[in-house]
Amino acid sequence: MTKVLFFLFVPIYLYAQSPSLEAFKKYPFPTELCTSQGSKIAFALDEQGLRNVYVAEAPSYSPRKLTNYTQDDGQEISSLHISADGRSVIYMRGGEHGSNWDRNLAVNPSGELQPNTVKVIHIPFAGGAVKIISEGDYPIISPDSKTVAFLKADQLWTWQIGSDTPAASLFTTRGKVSQHEWSPDGSSISFVSSREDHAIIGLYKNNTPTITWLAPSFSIDSSPRWSPDGSKIVFVREPGNGGSPDPLLSRKHKTWGIFVVDIKSNTAKQIWKTPETIRGNFPYTDGTTNLHWAAKDKIVFLSYKDGWPHLYSIPEIGGKEILLTPGNFMCEHISLSEDKQYLTFSANTGPDALDIERRHAAMVSVDKADMKILSPGKGLEWMPLLIEGNKKVVLISATVQQPPMPAIVDLDSKKISVLAADLLPTDFPQNKLLTPTQVIFNAADGVEVHADLFQPIGGKTTKPALVYIHGGPPRQMLLGWHYGDYYANAYAVNQYLASLGFVVLAVNYRLGIGYGHDFHNIENGGIKGAAEYADIKAAGEWLKKQPFVDPSKIGIYGGSYGGFLTAMGLAKDSQLFAAGVDIHGVHDFGVSRGIQTLYDGKSEKAPDYEKAKEVAWLSSPLSAISTWKSPVLIIHADDDRNVRVNQSTDLINRLEKQGVPYESMLIVDDTHHWLKWSNAIKVYQKTADFFVKELLK
Repeated sequence: MTKVLFFLFVPIYLYAQSPSLEAFKKYPFPTELCTSQGSKIAFALDEQGLRNVYVAEAPSYSPRKLTNYTQDDGQEISSLHISADGRSVIYMRGGEHGSNWDRNLAVNPSGELQPNTVKVIHIPFAGGAVKIISEGDYPIISPDSKTVAFLKADQLWTWQIGSDTPAASLFTTRGKVSQHEWSPDGSSISFVSSREDHAIIGLYKNNTPTITWLAPSFSIDSSPRWSPDGSKIVFVREPGNGGSPDPLLSRKHKTWGIFVVDIKSNTAKQIWKTPETIRGNFPYTDGTTNLHWAAKDKIVFLSYKDGWPHLYSIPEIGGKEILLTPGNFMCEHISLSEDKQYLTFSANTGPDALDIERRHAAMVSVDKADMKILSPGKGLEWMPLLIEGNKKVVLISATVQQPPMPAIVDLDSKKISVLAADLLPTDFPQNKLLTPTQVIFNAADGVEVHADLFQPIGGKTTKPALVYIHGGPPRQMLLGWHYGDYYANAYAVNQYLASLGFVVLAVNYRLGIGYGHDFHNIENGGIKGAAEYADIKAAGEWLKKQPFVDPSKIGIYGGSYGGFLTAMGLAKDSQLFAAGVDIHGVHDFGVSRGIQTLYDGKSEKAPDYEKAKEVAWLSSPLSAISTWKSPVLIIHADDDRNVRVNQSTDLINRLEKQGVPYESMLIVDDTHHWLKWSNAIKVYQKTADFFVKELLK
């Protein structure tokens, strides 16, 4: 009896010394940021599940709460806009816009008798009544501030601001409408109509009876952007779907180009084509090509062609492109200034060598390589937008201890003024947060891997350790708070786990962003060989060698793709990883990527199809389940729209049959991103409790 009481006492003692997980999760998190008139801003803030819109304006930029949603009901706020005249605020409420499918379907984690559908909403900037315009998605406001255009049932609808007349359908066309954009004078709307194997750009003009299709072809056209005078549109063109099947296990060049169409003559001209290299492929980072029609007759875009996701500029008539952002870093969160003279963005570079593990605000002219870092230092900044005649920038700012908040940066002094700092709860344990340190080690095949180490101070000489694996996989964990709400969760939880006495190592494995094209795009990764697992195993082995780690008590956890790699670690290396938490992970690549049904109804298959099926299976945790011995906690929400819940149901049945010790938690009616704040608390508290029981007892 005495021995049992001792084991129970240790976890209780540890918890007593640390603030609660709920305290670590009480930070507000900004999810949207926009500007108008160079002096007005709006942002959305998630405060313990209460999501609301705030506004502020020059000169004081004192935040004012505009909406008053008072329930933790999982209804996200997105597509936030201020009208050009500064009088109206438009946003969407509801849905799951970080999902892979069913983004605009209702989410109901609170168990409401009638789910909240996705709605487009208007409220005056000055304050007043909230008006639900319609069910719909992705609203945009006309340049004259009079009309809102939005998607409903994959078609375009409009509503006149201030009108009591209901929203109305603008037209009905085949295919799914998306990527709509007003012309500079507000008389027309361009859009993309996706039609399965091809996509075409359409043009609707006020008071005309027909749609004009711009340079239609059998290609996939996207990202239409208007010229400042409204006479032309620049767009991206890729080949349509089809052709003889290419090998599945090898990489190939996928061409794409930039075209300009003259609206009057309806003729298109190619002004740029990607180089025929793997690095020249379509860039799948934030905003993809980030195409803009800028001032000085320049077209700007993003490409990975030199090995990093960089910004380029080219004349509208074509010619040699200019590399605007040379160096070994990436560009994210890219925006064009209101006067179209500058691009602002966040980048993992700066005067400090550790900036590769951070984000800082930067800007560059649209016609020359004069890039400047706007917020140097040891903090983190992202989503920068120029205001006040390009003299200041509004952005999201964080440090190792300070959670992300909107801030204003004076470009002369570089001083950062945080807005709404008083919204941080007084019991948030800001002074308890550790400063993570950079760790670099090599995987067995020689690949260099970066990681962030959370090392507790005091306590036992050797401590249990955890490998944390991010999802994505195109993500990068940072030396401070993350710009994504899912990974801000992870940062807070890793801090909490460290406060309990765990050493935590957050691994930036290959397939992730931040370290160049060749690290991001490996040939034998994922379904083609899971080479990235070598980085996870190397992380565990690095921990095992450290004098401050108990080598017999190394755990592993992660969500989504991190759940997949957690399951790989437990299945392949239970002797290294003593316990794990697998959160909505993928366990059978053949099912999750549809490789088993890829050629159903087709006469022709890829020449290496059978080999690819075998490799997909061997790249899956289930292929090694016979050697899985370590206990595991499996967590999944059953309205997950990124990884189907059957991936966990299937795994549980197999572990049960094999006699592997496991626990499980099903979250009813929430999604992949824990839209309900209280559900996130349940998930990560269960995670911490599991590791305390398995590794700290």
